[in-house]
Amino acid sequence: MPTTPSATPSTATGPSPASAGKEAAAAAPRGRTGPPPGLLLAVISLCTAVTVANIYLAAPLLGLIARGFGLPAAGVSWITALSQLGYAIGLLSFAPLGDTANRRRLIAVLSVVTAAAMAVAGLAPGLPALGAALLVAGATTVIPQLLVPLVAERAPAARRGLHVAAVVAGLFTGIVAARVLGGLAGQAYGWRAVLLGSAVLTVLIGSVTAALLPPERREVSGALLTRIGKGVAQVPGMLITSADLRRACLRQGGLFGVWSALWTAVVLLLTGAPYHFSTATAGLFGLFGLVSAMVAPLAGGLIDRFGTDRVVGAAYALTLVSVPLFLLGGHQLWALCLAAVLVHAGLVCGQVANQTLALTSTGSPATANTAYMVAAFFAGALASALTGPVFTHWHWPGVCALALLWLTAGRFLPHRRPGRR
Repeated sequence: MPTTPSATPSTATGPSPASAGKEAAAAAPRGRTGPPPGLLLAVISLCTAVTVANIYLAAPLLGLIARGFGLPAAGVSWITALSQLGYAIGLLSFAPLGDTANRRRLIAVLSVVTAAAMAVAGLAPGLPALGAALLVAGATTVIPQLLVPLVAERAPAARRGLHVAAVVAGLFTGIVAARVLGGLAGQAYGWRAVLLGSAVLTVLIGSVTAALLPPERREVSGALLTRIGKGVAQVPGMLITSADLRRACLRQGGLFGVWSALWTAVVLLLTGAPYHFSTATAGLFGLFGLVSAMVAPLAGGLIDRFGTDRVVGAAYALTLVSVPLFLLGGHQLWALCLAAVLVHAGLVCGQVANQTLALTSTGSPATANTAYMVAAFFAGALASALTGPVFTHWHWPGVCALALLWLTAGRFLPHRRPGRR
């Protein structure tokens, strides 16, 4: 049986009743003075939304950035990849520290550094400075992946899925807000004002979240670079030894790859024949991502009641139904809209279920979460990279075929399960 992060093995030399009573008495005042669990969860979800938006803010602002520097739009598109690259670096570097470092201090420091990097980006005199600042901001915007394991650790076992779902809902809300509201705000106030405003929001909500987090006493040994190296080195071994973690990674890699392929190409479809929408109108299609925020709490409740396997099965069923609708959406807008709803519902159901499984698969939830996020991120990035050539040669039907192949691989590659529930 996998142990939850909060489980501690009992030993014959456990604490005496007297010492246990003293510990309980000492812990009681801290429990009374801490924030209500509902308030803390709401603040954590808000912090997740605000911080993750920094990774995606540059995408809807590319046209404005290009005009600001007097360059063609194609000449600045590479800066969005720097945010993603920075995020991957941050996942490997900082996320594993959640198992050993004081998370209150770590989140406070990362919030300040992220805000400073976004401020530098907003004031950047040229494209190289802007790209470097976004790279740093992406690397330090791993705060959500420090908060998710903390929530999973402290949630009651019967409500763990629901608590993780609340944070995942914040995550997807931040992504949608960055793409939709970021573009609208940029059109009204300019791209520099958007980045500077994000810097202010990041440092404010990050500081409040760090202040509200429960205090942690952890014995930290070794230099920071040494601890980062140890955390990264644990990831391969953990994937080898934990069958549950491997299943979570492969299953979510399938779902995220399908979403990445279709969502990368849908803008090309909407701005070309037969729709010929403007870029702004095509960008509003991202509002369908709000489905994720609504489905996440429902998925969390279903996980607590039926377990992760059934919810993942439902996620794959929803995504499978969406693929032929996406194909039909090549000429029928109603089918494309319905497919967008279903694929987002499937993605978030799988995310909540698979991430809950990953977080409880080992005794080091932060490191396990790092392995899970890197695997899902890699699968999505690979699918996105294949989408361009596929769309060029086989157009929209080819992208739908790629999505179906990816979905099949994600469903059947991890079919072998451990011999227990």
